[in-house]
Amino acid sequence: MERNYATYLTHPVFKVTRDIIAEQNLEAYVIGGFVRDLILGRPSKDIDIVVVGSGMDLAELVAEKLRVKKLSHFKSFGTAHFNYKDLDVEFVGARKESYNRSSRKPIVENGTLQDDQLRRDFTINALALDLRPGSFGNLLDPFDGINDLEKGIIRTPLTPDQTYSDDPLRMLRAIRFATQLDFKIEPVSLTSIKENAHRLEIISKERIIDELNKIILTKTPSRGFKLLFSTGLLHEFLPEMVALHGIETIDGKSHKDNFYHTLEVLDNLCETSDDLWLRWAAILHDIAKPPTKRFDKKIGWTFHGHEDLGARMVPRIFRKLSLPLNEKMKYVEKMVRLHLRPIALVKGDVTDSAIRRLLNEAGDDIDDLMLLCNADITSKNEFKVKKYRKNFELVEEKLREVEEKDQVRNFQPPVDGKLIMETFEISPCNEIGVIKQQIKEAILDGQIPNEFEAAYTLMLKIAADLGLKAIKKN
Repeated sequence: MERNYATYLTHPVFKVTRDIIAEQNLEAYVIGGFVRDLILGRPSKDIDIVVVGSGMDLAELVAEKLRVKKLSHFKSFGTAHFNYKDLDVEFVGARKESYNRSSRKPIVENGTLQDDQLRRDFTINALALDLRPGSFGNLLDPFDGINDLEKGIIRTPLTPDQTYSDDPLRMLRAIRFATQLDFKIEPVSLTSIKENAHRLEIISKERIIDELNKIILTKTPSRGFKLLFSTGLLHEFLPEMVALHGIETIDGKSHKDNFYHTLEVLDNLCETSDDLWLRWAAILHDIAKPPTKRFDKKIGWTFHGHEDLGARMVPRIFRKLSLPLNEKMKYVEKMVRLHLRPIALVKGDVTDSAIRRLLNEAGDDIDDLMLLCNADITSKNEFKVKKYRKNFELVEEKLREVEEKDQVRNFQPPVDGKLIMETFEISPCNEIGVIKQQIKEAILDGQIPNEFEAAYTLMLKIAADLGLKAIKKN
């Protein structure tokens, strides 16, 4: 039965394209993700229009009719792109592709719509809607992608081995779509991904991380990570996370599987935050547990210092994956380093001094840190979880009280280096740092308030102990 979606193609881009191809006697179709999402009822901002002929020529005519001021040409790809109102619109000539095994870049030739659909990664992305007036909105579905959409299946138009070997990035895309749409990957396709996982070596880290970040930003990223692990893809680019997998038992004492614990923390966090970098902090918060794992006959398994070593591992992992080496990396590094601190407060006495130090170190990221730490409560013991959460509420209340009273978040001592140099007529030296640090420690410990007069008085005392004399000025 022929399906028609003309009533959904109400955007001016489709109507103008229909009128122009009628005048020019051309073929053009909207294809791929826009069609898939339209049928699924998902929002989409990207329109891909494939033209049998020159995509750039048609793009110019449509842009002119819509009075689009900026049209971008990509001659090497035979594409043209423009933004119109709320949509990104791309025109491309229909093409067929062939691949060299050592590269994911295809040899491209002009082709028919069928050739273009055949080169698509999955049947659900090969769906096309006709834009010609006489058949406007008709669905062209040579691989029964509509059935796969309805059944929630990820399947390739060609044999999976050919699809994944030609462009190994498609293996990650299969897992990304399965995670985003909550679909299942066809068993034959899943087996092929396992067999072709090593082919990921020809893909740039930038392309890999783009797909991985899309998986991380889904509602339940653990689903994607479990598929990445079971297919062996995760082993190709993030072996440090793979090393978290497994349980070891000695003398009847076992530690938890830190891989699945990490995924649980990640999913927990996704319920309260959609921040990509905080999600990365959840992924890496226990990353140093394997190298710090020790067994003590009295207390069992320990992972002492995994937070500090983990923080030091973050820059190396970011560099290897071509993730940004800027304030985003430093943020993740800080979250990993501090992730045990609130939990330590929950277990012990919540002193003002400990709260001040945590506030000072976490700064403006304290709320994010608390979200991460709450997500890190994954015990199966319901009583234990309730107790932790109740104690966390106490810590959060203390954080608010101390911050309001002492204002130590991101604070610098009220006495700065310039004042110290002027007071004692000294040049930059080690003693200045000693004075500033001791004043800061005194404020954090609650020995003096975070006020200028108290800090100035303490400065004079510390300086005297160091043998410095204040210069009296008239």
